[in-house]
Order: sequence, then C-alpha cells, then structure tokens
Amino acid sequence: MAVPVSQMWTVASYVLGKRLRGIERYPLVLMLEPILRCNLACAGCGKIQYPDHILDKQLTPEQCWAAAEECGAPIVSIPGGEPLIHPRLPEIVRGLMAQKRYVYVCTNAILLERKLAEFTPSKYLTFSIHMDGMRDEHDLAVCRDGVYDVAVKAMKAALTRGFRVTTNTTLFDDANPERVRTFFDQMMALGVEGMMISPGYSYQKAPDQKNFLKRSRTRHLFSQILGNRKSGWRFNQSPLFLEFLMGRREYQCTPWGNPTYNVFGWQKPCYLLQDGYTTTFRELMEHTDWENYGTGRNEKCADCMVHCGYEASAVADTFGSWSGLGRTVKSTLMPNAG
Repeated sequence: MAVPVSQMWTVASYVLGKRLRGIERYPLVLMLEPILRCNLACAGCGKIQYPDHILDKQLTPEQCWAAAEECGAPIVSIPGGEPLIHPRLPEIVRGLMAQKRYVYVCTNAILLERKLAEFTPSKYLTFSIHMDGMRDEHDLAVCRDGVYDVAVKAMKAALTRGFRVTTNTTLFDDANPERVRTFFDQMMALGVEGMMISPGYSYQKAPDQKNFLKRSRTRHLFSQILGNRKSGWRFNQSPLFLEFLMGRREYQCTPWGNPTYNVFGWQKPCYLLQDGYTTTFRELMEHTDWENYGTGRNEKCADCMVHCGYEASAVADTFGSWSGLGRTVKSTLMPNAG
C-alpha cells in the first residue's frame, strides 16, 4: 500500500467532515514554499527566474506554522526552490509534525544525505524526491550530470534510516513511455513507498517552452505509460487522478485544493499561476474569482492537467458519492480494468 492507513484515514475524515458541514471549498494540501532559491537551474522550471533579492528571502518557522494553522489542510507539501537550502527547515518540519500534519519535503536530494541527521523518521514525514526518469533523462531534465546518482544514493540512505521516501516525476512531450515504465521498475526496486507523476505545466518564464505537453498529448502519453499497469507499481496518488491523466475521466480543476503560501503571501489562484497575492488565507478564499480558472475558463489553464489542480478534484469525486467511492475501490484493485 503506497499510503499508510493512518494518513488515508486522516484525509478521509477531514474531507467527509467538510462535506457534512456543507463546506464547498476547502484545501487538501498546503503548498508551502519557505524559500524560492534552488541549487539547480532546470529548463522546465519557472521558479528560478526571480532576482537575487527575492531568492534570498526566507519564511520564518513561525510564519510557516501560522500558515498551516490558518489553512488547516491535513497535508503540507514543501517545494521550492530547494527547501533543504533553508537553514531552519528541520525546525519548520518539527513544528508542522507537532500539529499532526503529514509533511512532504520535496527535494532534488543533492543535499539530502548530509542533512538526514537533522530529521527524525516519523509517519508524518516523507521525503519526496524529484526524479524525472532514468539517469540520462533525469540529468538532462535538471541540466546537470551526476544528479541522478546522487539522488539514488541519498534515497537509499534515507530508506536505510527508516524514513518514508516517495518519488515525484514530471513528464514532458519528449518522454519515452517504455523508458518511463522501466524507470518505475527501478524506483520500486529501490523500495520507495510510492510514486507521484504529473505532466509538466507551461511556466511562461521557463527556459524550455517547446516540450510542455498539450492536453491531447498528455492523455496519449499517460495511456501508454499506465496502460497494462504492473501490479508492483505503487502510486502515492488518487487512482481516479491517474485515470484522468489517461483520458478515462473528465474533471474540472479545483484550484483552491492546493493553496500556495510563500515569501509573497498567499498566491492567487494556485501553485502554477501568479495572478496576485493576499495577506490571509481567508482573503484568498473569499476574494479570488475561482470561476475564472480551469479548463474552458482561462487560456492559461487550457492544457493544464497537473496534480495540484486535479488531484483534489479526484478526491472530491471519491468522497462525493457511494458510486465515486466504488470507482476508486475498483480502480485501486483493478487498475487495468478500463
């Protein structure tokens, strides 16, 4: 099983509680960016183009803990930038775990092995390692040779010490389905808990614009990758979201499902678009024109099928009805049923 029962129960209880109270819009995962600086310059990234005075800014632990309390999401994902650059990240993580939140530290793993001693294994803490394929594909994607080997070594060290470890893979138009499937085999052989996959989103500031996926190409690519799925593959994602990527389901985006908080404040409307910022989470929820975002509503959203917008939609489908729950159970037990 890719996700511990305790985490699944926490999320299920949270979602059902919101639905029973008639709350339509609620966050599922807080995207917390305590620092935007990174030690890589990936061609598909839109987060590294800020000037140095912005990249030098950092959220304090107190700001991070307050944002989590204000938002209330049961899961906190800490991307970046590279969060392990933040000198107080272990303190931030300890405070979030003290709030009983499940924390995913999203890292390229370059610094991970030397930083492991600063963290304590816990069911509340997962290192989500960004891996964009096998050695050649990954090193090409991150624009630096040798990063794949460093990451694999760090993953093995983290697993040996008893940490939860998952992978996070972004796929672009040039992805080779058979090599991606072989990559899945390699990650499972390492012993990771589960894998996350998502199509790349077309950041306007990203240096490489030609390889971002269009919606039709996303469906075709993921159908090739996930069709005839191997029983040993474990995904740390909603099975209905994977069906969405394959074109088997249609969802509208849930942009408030994964709100982002960083050095600028609460980002409108989502992790991928920057249409302004608010000071408080309440202001974000009450003063964002949510109807202006999503497929068919905004040209910037036309080809987006990314997990931070659609995973929450799949989760809502699961808990929205008995039939949705049934579809999820069927997809979990029989992923190749179609």
